[in-house]
Amino acid sequence: MSGRNAWKILAFSLVEQMWAPLWSRPMKPERWCSQQSCARQTSTNTLHPLRTGPVSVPGGTRQSPINIQWKDSIYDPRLKPLRVSYDAVSCLYVWNTGYLFQVEFDDVTEASGISGGPLENHYRLKQFHFHWGAVNEGGSEHTVDGHAYPAELHLVHWNSVKYRNYKEAVVGENGLAVIGVFLKLGVHHQTLQSLVDILPKIKHKDARAAMGPFDPSSLLPACRDYWTYAGSLTTPPLTESVTWIIQKEPVEVAPSQAQRQEQGRWRALCTFP
Repeated sequence: MSGRNAWKILAFSLVEQMWAPLWSRPMKPERWCSQQSCARQTSTNTLHPLRTGPVSVPGGTRQSPINIQWKDSIYDPRLKPLRVSYDAVSCLYVWNTGYLFQVEFDDVTEASGISGGPLENHYRLKQFHFHWGAVNEGGSEHTVDGHAYPAELHLVHWNSVKYRNYKEAVVGENGLAVIGVFLKLGVHHQTLQSLVDILPKIKHKDARAAMGPFDPSSLLPACRDYWTYAGSLTTPPLTESVTWIIQKEPVEVAPSQAQRQEQGRWRALCTFP
C-alpha cells in the first residue's frame, strides 16, 4: 500500500509513569504523527496468501500494519497498565487455518480477557496466532523504525460490553483489541515449545488438535510497556475496528523453534485453496 496515513501513536511506560511526576518533566505537545503503513507483502515481495482483493478498505484512513517510529510516539501519562487475566482452562484447541496455526478460546464468559490501558471496556480473548517469516528473516507485520522481527504474535480480543459476539465486533467501532508481541531469536522458550510439539498433528488445512489448559500470558514479555494506536485488521475484511496494543519488549525464542514454526506455516500454505 503506497502513500502516508495519519495515526496517533501513544506510548505507555511504567518507568516514565513512576518517575515523570518526580522530575516534573514537561510534556511534549500532543500532535498527529505521520507513520508509514507497511506494504502487505512477504519478505520475498509476494502478496499475502489471504489477500486476494484490494489491499485496503476503500476510503480507509487507518489501515494496519504500520511502521512504528520511536521519535514520533507520544508518551501519554493518562494511559494505565493493561490488565491481563487469562483462564488456562478456557483454551479449547489449535487448528490449521490454511495459512497459519491458530489457538481458539472459549469466549462465552469473561474468564479470559483484558481491560485497562487504552480500553474503556472489557475485551474477551477469542484466539491467538503467529505471523512467521523464514528463519532470520522479517516475518512480523508491524515494524519498528523500519526493523522487522522474525515473527509477531497476535492475541485477538473483542468488546463484550458493546457487542453480542465476535462477529459483530469485527465490523463495529472499537470492536476489537489486539495485543501484538514481537519475537526475536535467542534463548529457548519453554511455553512456546508446548505449541511447537503439537504442529505435526495439524499438518493439513482445517486439521485441529485439542489442547490442555494453556495460559497465553506466559507468551507476553516481562516488561509490559506498549505502543497503542487505532488501526485495522491485517487480513480480510481489513475493518478499521482494532485498538492495537504493541508490546515494546520482544520475546526470545530459539532458532530451532522458529524453524519448526516456519515449516508448519509452509505446510499450511501448500494446502491453501
